[in-house]
Amino acid sequence: MSGGLTHFDEAGHAHMVDVSEKAVTARIATAEGWVRMAPETFALITEGRARKGDVVGVARLAGIMGAKKTPELIPLCHPLPVTKVTVDLTQDPDLPGLRIEATVKTTGQTGVEMEALTAVSVAALTVYDMVKAVDKTMEIGGTRVILKDGGKSGRFEAK
Repeated sequence: MSGGLTHFDEAGHAHMVDVSEKAVTARIATAEGWVRMAPETFALITEGRARKGDVVGVARLAGIMGAKKTPELIPLCHPLPVTKVTVDLTQDPDLPGLRIEATVKTTGQTGVEMEALTAVSVAALTVYDMVKAVDKTMEIGGTRVILKDGGKSGRFEAK
């Protein structure tokens, strides 16, 4: 009944996967996403005029915190010794908005894709929160894993 999905047992019930027999390896994952906004909101952020302060700096820190809190948010994620988290927010006037990329590293028995995705998501939500008073039409999107390496399944790179 599980259809090869490891988070379900033979009866179809959700469970945390047992990774105790997996090898400890260096693992990395990178995810990306974006926040699209009105040109005026983009100017507000890039010119440092947001009333709540440094939107990019706060979103970066929120993304890092999000990666570290992933097992508290996603029920079947394993708590991992996260060894590095980077969150980069890049201005994109063509969007207009901010592109977000997060990379998470660990040495462990399971990957950090969920941590990278959570970092991007929390950073994007923080951007929205900080400027929603002036732009409720913002869109968050494009969130996906673009790199995963380490472990039995090897390397994955999005095209």
